[in-house]
Amino acid sequence: MRKAVLALTTLLFVIGTIGSNIGPALVDERPRLVLMLSSRNRNLFGAVPYIDLLSYSVIGFTRVLIAGVALFFVGRWYGTKALGWVEGNMGELPAIYKWTERLVDKAGPAILVLMPGSNIVCLLLGHRRMAPKKFVPLLMVGIALKLLVLWRGGKLFEDQIRDFLNYIERYQWWVVGGLFVASTLQSVRKGRPKTT
Repeated sequence: MRKAVLALTTLLFVIGTIGSNIGPALVDERPRLVLMLSSRNRNLFGAVPYIDLLSYSVIGFTRVLIAGVALFFVGRWYGTKALGWVEGNMGELPAIYKWTERLVDKAGPAILVLMPGSNIVCLLLGHRRMAPKKFVPLLMVGIALKLLVLWRGGKLFEDQIRDFLNYIERYQWWVVGGLFVASTLQSVRKGRPKTT
């Protein structure tokens, strides 16, 4: 079971990176595919003008829920090793991660409702041994609120989203190429041993 969850987490990371990178080019043509690959906030927000509410809700909810639960169990089962892996990949934890860790310690379970799509929050709550029967319902409430806010925001700024995507359409594959280069460089930088 643990190996299956680790494999799932790795798969979600890989397809999430692909989805995040191709999002600007395909979110207007294939919003369901983009959201299945990556339901990051920018993809959820950008998909609103091009997708129906039911598809948006089911795909977005399911994708964020699966990732959140998988990371929760990775944090629960591997705890310090999982956090050490994150730190090893980053070289040193950026300030935002340390800030998030303090926030999780202070806010406890409430942070899950405010930041349901945060990988580090789900990992930390698993590491802090939060009960799964408490984690899952709070995660579901948080995801529902997140989707509602992004849907309403996307409807409010629908014209601006369409204008922006039309504007970058001419250069969209250059943007995608740039995002893949940035992702690759970031991975190479993370993989290098830290020198002191």
